[in-house]
Amino acid sequence: MKPVFFKPRLLLASKSPRRRQLLTDSGFSVDFVDIEVEEDFDANLKAQAIPEFLAQKKSRAFANQLQANEILVTADTVVWVNDHVLNKPNTIQEAKSMLMELSGNKHTVYTAVCLKTHTNEHVFSEASEVYFNELTEDMIDYYLSVYSPLDKAGAYGIQEFIGYIGIQKIVGCYYNVMGFPVSRLIAELNQHKLF
Repeated sequence: MKPVFFKPRLLLASKSPRRRQLLTDSGFSVDFVDIEVEEDFDANLKAQAIPEFLAQKKSRAFANQLQANEILVTADTVVWVNDHVLNKPNTIQEAKSMLMELSGNKHTVYTAVCLKTHTNEHVFSEASEVYFNELTEDMIDYYLSVYSPLDKAGAYGIQEFIGYIGIQKIVGCYYNVMGFPVSRLIAELNQHKLF
């Protein structure tokens, strides 16, 4: 078993393999818990308010009592482009439409994180601007045929083919675009004296 660097035990409520890897590789003791909630939200919510609402909604659905050394971590990531949200696509055709909209465009990735202890709850969000090159239809079709876009906000993973060839630049945290702003998490844990 790999030694841990940070003391609190994190209970990560996420099925995202990227979030799981990022937290485990960052030196945390991480256990994974399942929380089932409908990821619906008020259509009037904009930008980072959407993932903040969803991260809190997931946290409040956790029924178990937390111990003094445990922190429940819930998170949500959305892509915001042309004044609307791109969540996870439901179909390959929807994924293709999303990637065509992102092509040659700038968008913002918002990840919100909710930290819950036995006595407290704290929510924060991180924003990263992502600039895409123009993508050809062949590039998009190749990506969709080889990778799995349906579990990713905006239908892409920055750490995959489309990120390698499509992303011109990022302003902000790379790992936020991957789905979890680890350095911001550590800053928030320090600031709120959670470890």
